[in-house]
Amino acid sequence: MNNPIALGQPTVGAEELAQVQRVFESGWLSGAGPTCQAFERRFTEVSGVGHTVATSNCGSALHLAQLALGISRGDEVVVGDYTFPATGHSVMWSGATPVFADVRQDIWSVDPDAVEASITERTVGIIAVDPFGQPADYDELRAIADRHGLWLVEDAACAAGASYKGRPAGSLADIACFSFHGRKGITAGEGGALSTDDAELADRARKLHTYGIAPALSREGAATLPVPEFDELGYNYRMSDVQAGIMLAQLDRLETLVANRRAVATAYGELMGDLEQVVLPVEADARVHPYQSYVIGIHPSLDRGAVALELRARGIGCNFGTYASHVQPLYGEQKPLPVSAELFARHLAIPMHANLTQDEVQRVAEAVREVVSLDLVRA
Repeated sequence: MNNPIALGQPTVGAEELAQVQRVFESGWLSGAGPTCQAFERRFTEVSGVGHTVATSNCGSALHLAQLALGISRGDEVVVGDYTFPATGHSVMWSGATPVFADVRQDIWSVDPDAVEASITERTVGIIAVDPFGQPADYDELRAIADRHGLWLVEDAACAAGASYKGRPAGSLADIACFSFHGRKGITAGEGGALSTDDAELADRARKLHTYGIAPALSREGAATLPVPEFDELGYNYRMSDVQAGIMLAQLDRLETLVANRRAVATAYGELMGDLEQVVLPVEADARVHPYQSYVIGIHPSLDRGAVALELRARGIGCNFGTYASHVQPLYGEQKPLPVSAELFARHLAIPMHANLTQDEVQRVAEAVREVVSLDLVRA
């Protein structure tokens, strides 16, 4: 049997090790240190806005974003439904309620009409998700937010290197939040970032991400012995300097990593575009899709689970796409969202990472073609 082909794989090597060595030599390994500051300066170039706060993960960035924007217990936030539940969790962490809105059938981001229909007198904001990296409809969402006096947050967990109408992911809302989990396009294993053009929002998030006080680095070199006071509840949501060092090397790779993933997506389209049993992802007009994952829709007549097991038996890594959040028990009774529910039931992620070779891409496509032609019908 050929070597298994992983569903996802980071691209790391000597450059990342060299950056970690520099952090070790600096003596500052913990969070919010000088290497984090260097990463934050570099990441503003990626996000296209003036301020970045490095965080422990995307969930903490989403929570900080909402706190900085003034969320309160009892508020409602409209959330794109087809997403890992960290998006909805982040709303609940503040005692607010996520109200899930259905998504577009073609690119899986939140449907602006569904957002409009979900707004009530308790709504304070909108969180739009960029599914697997492709940006949502931010012009339409911005218009809705402005019309109703709401804030808009971009869940750009998968979207580093993406763009929408020439603007980079990170610059498309009041605040954007990124993930650097091991499956993402650039990664430190974990970690995240909050990006905004609003200095006051950035300052507020930075205070709250360090227990409610200024980071220790801000007191380095003081002529006195400053003792900070804790005047409000904050959190330990900091990225470590070790992670920030890795991210500096990853930012050097970003352009190449996105290009490699897009080349894989193009090849998959050429090799599987004629299959009637699957629906391939599409890149919408005026967008650059970074393809954090490559997710196909399995025909309703086929048993997706059986397809997945057969692919795995052939050494092809695969898994479901992401979640229809509204069906998760945590969120209680929710209105039916048929598009998101269908995507959740039919989607299957197949190998996508920047290290895939042409032979591996060919092997994946051939395996998919063979497996969907088997008699794996739903019971």
